[in-house]
Amino acid sequence: MGAVRAAPTVPATPAGTVLTVWLEAFNSGDRARLTSYLEKYEPERKAALDHLLNFREQTGGFTLIRIEKSEPLHLEALVKERESSHYALLTLDVSSTDPPTVKGLGLHVVRPPDQPAVARLPWPEAVHALDRQAAELASQDKFSGGLLVARSGQVVLQKSYGLADREKHVANTADTRFRIGSMNKMFTATAILQLVGDGKVDLAAPLGRYLPHYPNQEVATKVTIRHLLTHTGGTGDIFTPEYDQHRLETRELTDYVKLYGGRGLQFEPGSKWAYSNYGFLLLGLVVQNVSGLSYYDYVRTHIFLPAGMQNTDSLPESEAVSHRSVGYLRKNGAWVSNVDTLPWRGTSAGGGYSTAGDLFRFAEALGSGKLIKPELYAQMTSKQAGSPPMPAGEGYGFGMMVSEEPQGKRFGHGGGAPGMNGELRVYPHTNTVVAVLANLDPPAASRLADFFEERMPIN
Repeated sequence: MGAVRAAPTVPATPAGTVLTVWLEAFNSGDRARLTSYLEKYEPERKAALDHLLNFREQTGGFTLIRIEKSEPLHLEALVKERESSHYALLTLDVSSTDPPTVKGLGLHVVRPPDQPAVARLPWPEAVHALDRQAAELASQDKFSGGLLVARSGQVVLQKSYGLADREKHVANTADTRFRIGSMNKMFTATAILQLVGDGKVDLAAPLGRYLPHYPNQEVATKVTIRHLLTHTGGTGDIFTPEYDQHRLETRELTDYVKLYGGRGLQFEPGSKWAYSNYGFLLLGLVVQNVSGLSYYDYVRTHIFLPAGMQNTDSLPESEAVSHRSVGYLRKNGAWVSNVDTLPWRGTSAGGGYSTAGDLFRFAEALGSGKLIKPELYAQMTSKQAGSPPMPAGEGYGFGMMVSEEPQGKRFGHGGGAPGMNGELRVYPHTNTVVAVLANLDPPAASRLADFFEERMPIN
């Protein structure tokens, strides 16, 4: 028998204490234990209980492999999903209060340590393997959605699986529109860079130049457009108890400023990286103020129309949208509609809808120079020089996640929320585009994108 790996020692710090309690509560899959954990350590996320339970069901929990970095209020740990071969870097930041509360908890997929890589397959076999895997997961009720793979501008696989509406037994098709969560950020960044290219916006300018009546003067004078595009502005998030109380009343981008405009900075702009939905909401307002159009009219006219994206928009949930799928989240072991979690409408930070085909068309139009100037495209899709470190060695461009893979640089963006998950990944070295969308909880789409990425050729 092989040696049994000893359980790593968790440091006796505030961050270490929270990690231990989180792992025990999460791995138990017990509603009462998770509720107790949230009430004590993440009181603002109590509404996320069902999402956590579904995530626990999908992963089987996590095994702690080793502590990578430890500070009193910050911790990074390598963990492994119990029911798959996936590893992740868990990052945790807590407050200095007693008891400590979670300021940030993230999981970022990383390559398995000290293990041979999955065998690369020739292109036809890799594509066929992706199709088989999607069909298998769909048969297990773990995937429902659509995917597309293209090489050198030619679609080599486009297929749909599962149901767009379970109650009406409507199947997903190539025309099904899936909610895309944070993937809207790519469109917002494109809009800003168009205005930069036209000389109407300066990346180094403070927010207050374009929003002169912004309530908090420190935010208005210290945070630049570049900070907002790269999540380094310290502007915070929008998913708070205030948002939960006013979800259906928050209908315009300006309504978010009414909720959060008086809030100060979470850290000195440029000093660290912290994902900020609110920062991209502010960018949407910049687009409106500079262009004279609503954010929605601007992206329709200047991005969707020239790219040929006829199935992408952010109309309110109250409006009937043909072929828009129903999103499903796990609740008490069953799939239920996510309607009670949806915003009034998508925003410049996320929440719109699209198809795998439209995301491919967006990637092609962006790379061809049809949407933004080549020099701005190069910046958008590259890790910004001097930017603060991100988890798991990833980088961020302008509205784009950027990483180095065996097949070269990869850029794109994912999106995830209860009942929706999506990924757009572009691999310039192999001239490949992968788009996966799902009307189920994360990581339904992300896992398929990861599966293909591990097997696709590197040239």
